[in-house]
Amino acid sequence: MDTQQPISYWVKVVDRIIDDLFALTLEEHGITRRQWQLLVVLVKGPAGIDRLDIEIAPFLLPKKAVAPIAPALDPHTTSRESLDELVESDWLTTDGSLFDLTERGRGVVERLAAVIAGERTKATAGVTDEQYRTTVTVLETMAKNLHAQLQGAASPTP
Repeated sequence: MDTQQPISYWVKVVDRIIDDLFALTLEEHGITRRQWQLLVVLVKGPAGIDRLDIEIAPFLLPKKAVAPIAPALDPHTTSRESLDELVESDWLTTDGSLFDLTERGRGVVERLAAVIAGERTKATAGVTDEQYRTTVTVLETMAKNLHAQLQGAASPTP
């Protein structure tokens, strides 16, 4: 591959490959990316749908949408269907307002976390911890800069 491509090229290439490989890995275990993100959030403890939607906002947005840094959700964008499927699978329980992992759900998270950790190790082969942290920091800074620029462009001038 030509390393003279701009950063936007490499970000898109890596993002698409990660999405495709992650989807394949999860599909093999009968779970979607959105469902995985919900389970990961619920490892921290019970949560309501509003909090869960905020936590996984980038995974609720359509592919072409710009993921906001500070999520502001469209009222029609929700994780409800994914949560209902996880409850039906006995991976989650709910009292009507809060969702929580069942023992079966915790087991799924533990098993999948190990598989995903292995995939991440393969993806970062040849990358030092320092290089990885620097890359994440640079991309986070660029995302914040671009988001601020986008917000400024979207704001009406007085």
